[in-house]
Amino acid sequence: MSKTAFLFPGQGSQFAGMGKSLAEAYPEAASVFEEADSALGFSISKLCFEGPEEALKLTENTQPALLTVSVAAHAVLRAKGVAADFVAGHSLGEYSALVAAGSLQFADAVRLVRKRGQYMQAAVPAGVGAMAALLKMPLEKLAGVLADAAEGEVVTAANLNSPDQIVIAGHAGAVSRACELAKAAGAKRAIILPVSAPFHCPLMKPAQEKLKVDLDATEFRDLIETPLVNNWQGREIRTGAEAREGLYQQVPNPVLWSDSIAFLAAQGVTRFVEVGAGGVLTGLLRNIDASLTGVKFGEAGDWEKVAT
Repeated sequence: MSKTAFLFPGQGSQFAGMGKSLAEAYPEAASVFEEADSALGFSISKLCFEGPEEALKLTENTQPALLTVSVAAHAVLRAKGVAADFVAGHSLGEYSALVAAGSLQFADAVRLVRKRGQYMQAAVPAGVGAMAALLKMPLEKLAGVLADAAEGEVVTAANLNSPDQIVIAGHAGAVSRACELAKAAGAKRAIILPVSAPFHCPLMKPAQEKLKVDLDATEFRDLIETPLVNNWQGREIRTGAEAREGLYQQVPNPVLWSDSIAFLAAQGVTRFVEVGAGGVLTGLLRNIDASLTGVKFGEAGDWEKVAT
C-alpha cells in the first residue's frame, strides 16, 4: 500500500503574496494567519500577503512567515481529509512538520522561529559569513575541498539536498575559496547564495545555545500518529524529547535532506506533498530519485493537483 509524506519548505521559498489565496479561499487558513498575528504581536499575515520583499527577506521575519503559510496550508489539507503517514521539513520546515504532527503547538512554534531567526542573524555579523551551492560536485572529493579551503576558518557542508546539490556554509573567505576548489575538482557550478547568515555550520553555535533555553521551556508532545524524519539524523522519530533535541542539533549541523527522502522512499512513500510556499522540495525529489514525484499545495489553485 502506498504511503504519503508531507514535506515542509525552509528559508528561500518565501515571496510576497504567499498564502493570500489560501486565506481568501479557506477559513481554516485565515484562522491560522490570525493566530500568528496574535502570537507575534504584529501582522505577519500582512507581510506574507503584501511584502515588501526586503522586509520578508529578514531572517527573523522569513522564518515565522514561512511557518505560518505552511501551517495554514496544512490546516486546509486536514479539513479536506488529506493525511500523511510521515512528515519532514527542510531546516525551518521541521517546525512546520512538528506542528502538523501534533508535537508542537502553532503559537509556540511561531514564537520559537521568530527567536531562532533573531539568534541566527545575531550569531555572525553581516558580511562575515556566506553560503554557496555546489552543483554536481563529486561527493568523494568534498571533504578534501573543504579541508583545503578552510585555512584556519570555518567551511562545512550545510545542506545535503540531493546528489547534484550540496550547500556549504562558513566564513565568507573560506566559502569563496571552496567554490574555486570545487570547480577545479569537477563541480559543474558553484554559486554564492543571497543569504543573510551562514546557516547550519559551526558559526551558528551561539544561536544554538540561545535557542536551547527557549526549546527547553516549550512543550513537545510525542508523535503518536505521524512520525517525523528529522534533518539532523535523517531518521524517524516519535517522541517529544527527540523532537526537541533534533531542533537543537540542526542549528549548527547539516540538513541531511537527501538521506531523509531516501529513508521515506524506503518506507514505501510514493506520494509527496510539499505543503507551503514555493516548490523547491518538489523540484529536488527527482534529483534524489528519478522515480519520485511530488505535488505542491501552497495556494488555493493547487488543490486540484492534490485532489487527483
